[in-house]
Amino acid sequence: MKRSPITTEGAQRLRSELKKLKTEDRPAVIKAIAEARGHGDLSENAEYHAAREHQGFIERRISEIELRLANAEVIDVRALPQTGRVVFGATVELESQEDSARVTYQIVGEDEADIRKGRLAITSPIARALVGKEEGEVVEVAAPGGTRSYEIVRVSYA
Repeated sequence: MKRSPITTEGAQRLRSELKKLKTEDRPAVIKAIAEARGHGDLSENAEYHAAREHQGFIERRISEIELRLANAEVIDVRALPQTGRVVFGATVELESQEDSARVTYQIVGEDEADIRKGRLAITSPIARALVGKEEGEVVEVAAPGGTRSYEIVRVSYA
């Protein structure tokens, strides 16, 4: 399996979630299963079946996070050279050439992408168009509504 880039913050979020799943959620669901077993006939025990289903979800998520972390290439954005060039982990402020609206995105790994929080996956069309470009350059991005043009106003590595 190929290595996936992830920021140090993204890796820390995954480690925190893994710790919570192992130290809080897993023991709680095991306790819930034990309590539900005490209620008698398991074939008609909805609490038992719900707890077992939740346990399956927790175990799948633990496995998924462990696999992601094992295959992660953690990149410390703050250690990158301050070149003004868009690279993985950089935060980019863009200005639309159509309406002068400004947006800010951080280029992150697929596992940590969240457009509502301004985190774009490195594999997204916008990120692919930005990588390697510098402040002041205008980039064309193929979007579902047509091609859009953005000027790179600022690149930071916070």
